[in-house]
Amino acid sequence: MAQRSIREIDGKQMLSRLWNEFFPEDLKLEYRGVLIDEESDLNKIESENKWLCESNLVVKPDMLFGKRGKNGLVYYKNENPGDVSWEDAKKWIKEKSSDTTTLHSGQSGTLSHFIVEPFNPHSDEYYLSINLGDKYDEIFFSLQGGVDIEENWDSVLTIKLDESISAEEAHEIIKNELRKFTDTEKFDSFVCSAYVFFRNMHYTYLEFNPFVLEDDKIILLDLVAKVDDTAHFLKGHIWGDLEFPAPFGRSLTKEENYIKGIDANSGSSLKLTILNKEGKIWTLVAGGGASVVYADTIADMGHSEELATYGEYSGNPSMEETCEYAKTLFDLMTRDGKKGKILIIGGAIANFTDVAKTFKGIICAMNEYSKKLKKCEVEVYVRRGGPNYKTGLKNLRSAGKRIGLKISVHGPETHMTDIVRMALEKQEVR
Repeated sequence: MAQRSIREIDGKQMLSRLWNEFFPEDLKLEYRGVLIDEESDLNKIESENKWLCESNLVVKPDMLFGKRGKNGLVYYKNENPGDVSWEDAKKWIKEKSSDTTTLHSGQSGTLSHFIVEPFNPHSDEYYLSINLGDKYDEIFFSLQGGVDIEENWDSVLTIKLDESISAEEAHEIIKNELRKFTDTEKFDSFVCSAYVFFRNMHYTYLEFNPFVLEDDKIILLDLVAKVDDTAHFLKGHIWGDLEFPAPFGRSLTKEENYIKGIDANSGSSLKLTILNKEGKIWTLVAGGGASVVYADTIADMGHSEELATYGEYSGNPSMEETCEYAKTLFDLMTRDGKKGKILIIGGAIANFTDVAKTFKGIICAMNEYSKKLKKCEVEVYVRRGGPNYKTGLKNLRSAGKRIGLKISVHGPETHMTDIVRMALEKQEVR
């Protein structure tokens, strides 16, 4: 599973589009909003959204960071309707996108994407978040939503749900727990339906902070969301053109964009993040969970500054996709010509990924970059298990020796972290 953050407007528009499928008829959601970026045709947006010139507006960046209000990045006025006009909004966006912005957290970057919505005057604010856990899901609910929710966490109700229970059982538990917390039933259907939406659409995190409930109408003032992007082949046609932007303050490199493009057109998951292009330790890892284990082990052994990349190939990618992924990595790895680099090809024990097939893709890339890999004196450490793993390991060992690389190959009898230690013991000597 790979958790990927999505833009606030994408989450709100998905909810709005699918509302009638998951929520009861007596609960309404009215959502209007537009996304403005560097390529937006403002005249076209205005002509297609007449409400922009008829509403009091609120404007904020939509770039995967929170605490926008505390950072002075929410533009609104509530004195009189119309105080923030469409012209005001455009002027504010131009001003904020023209210079570097530094957040209280220390992150710096250029603001490039903004969400514009009607301003909704309200009194009470509420909080709801749902988190996908390893053993159970967690629902957090409070009658005191807003920017200070963390400081008021003692006001939050926690509901834990075993992921194996049915929707009907989940509804019953949620309603019973809410009844202990508040004597009103008006939140029941919203929380229960939001949880069904969360699970059905393969979200891993969904937060409404704050949201407003007035009579039978839900108003989502703020939304934070992450989805399991390995479920794209299941839900991509429902998600629509869902973007997974880079975190604020960081732009994707050419290589990262290339892998992102392959990933977008694949039923598998291929991810690449470049941490240090001059690092000595490079990882070619199968599986999102395994990628965390390898990165954590490298960091625990005191080599985090030498870790060059973080990423994964999983979900049984084709030989061609794996080859392209590996070639991208090898090109980056050998570009500076420096010697003494380590390549860890790892993974857990696969359930359905054909190890021999994916290793055939890695061998394809090795053959193409054989001269550069040998010139850089790259040492290769391999650990993998799963379908056809013996054939895959045998072929990879033969390819490494044929090319002239120092290669150490191991199956599931060797623990994942042991292969890291083997590799880094060599690094210590150097």
